[in-house]
Amino acid sequence: MLAAFGLPERIFAQPDAALREVVSLAQASALQQPPANLQAQIDLTWQWLHAGDNGASRRVVTLGDAGYPASLLEMVDPPLMLYVLGNADFDLTQLGHSIAVVGSRNPTPQGATNARSFARALGDAGLPVVSGLALGVDGAAHQGALDAAGDVPRLATVAVVGTGLDRVYPARHRDLAHRITQQGLIVSELPLGTPPLTQNFPKRNRLIAGLARGTLVVEAALQSGSLITARLTSEQGKEVFAIPGSIHSPQSRGCHALIRQGAKLVESVNDILEELPPMQARQAAAAPASHSSDGNGNGGGNGHDSSAGTSEDPLLVSLGHDPVSLDALSARTGWSAAALQAKMLELELDGHVARLPGGLFQRMAST
Repeated sequence: MLAAFGLPERIFAQPDAALREVVSLAQASALQQPPANLQAQIDLTWQWLHAGDNGASRRVVTLGDAGYPASLLEMVDPPLMLYVLGNADFDLTQLGHSIAVVGSRNPTPQGATNARSFARALGDAGLPVVSGLALGVDGAAHQGALDAAGDVPRLATVAVVGTGLDRVYPARHRDLAHRITQQGLIVSELPLGTPPLTQNFPKRNRLIAGLARGTLVVEAALQSGSLITARLTSEQGKEVFAIPGSIHSPQSRGCHALIRQGAKLVESVNDILEELPPMQARQAAAAPASHSSDGNGNGGGNGHDSSAGTSEDPLLVSLGHDPVSLDALSARTGWSAAALQAKMLELELDGHVARLPGGLFQRMAST
């Protein structure tokens, strides 16, 4: 209809016969019937636009606006409207070299660390990070991007959500959402008042893929929304990156599947930057980030060398990088269970080992 008639006001001005040449009878009839809640939605949107929110601006960006992101116009189904909440100095046209960082809602400790560390390194390289504000990898990615921005007034991160912008989902990310409105943007195509409905999140994922220059999948199961985002990224002709993991972890299987399908295996942020030609000159300024970054996403910059004195630790060598039980570790080392418990607690407190469900332990990569 847009191709046939132009902008929406011209579509609604067409006679029924003209519409039926382009769309079905049911669709043409639906266009003649304004939604029952249209006026209520207009009133709600007007009130939202003029409500204060600690300095964060509120906007509605339509398909014909100059501020509409050009990358979304390359999609087969770009949204007609975007609701935008955030810093008034930023807009969605600044996302030309952004990277989407997505992954499991239930990542391993290493996966959460990787998400935050890579996002921080991307931010240090000047790339905004796009994600979905979900629990797990999404939240860690937003935090890493905000860590990189510090107090510098620049677009650090964009959260694309699957609800109306008058609510925060999940609720535990309310504080994170507030931080994003100060150093970034929160975006939705869904009308105000829309609750978190399952069917809306795949639609949200296509916008994450559409806004970013490429997508990094940190951890993902074989059946996950992250793989939907990766597929949509690939279908749009953009780069897909994936971090490999343990062959024993269900959360790594999605990434391994993507790598087999042609996604680029990523071990450091430079593996991403080298695929973005305009960014090559900035690689030297990028903070080194890979699995070696510390658990706070600080890239080892907290004054403590996390690898010092641990790379030769015989217990860490015996532990390897796959999840392992105390019984298995005892068989490898000959240590008693009591001795292992004490040593593993020490390594856990130092941030070198993570305790997993089921009585398993996993080494946090530090080299």
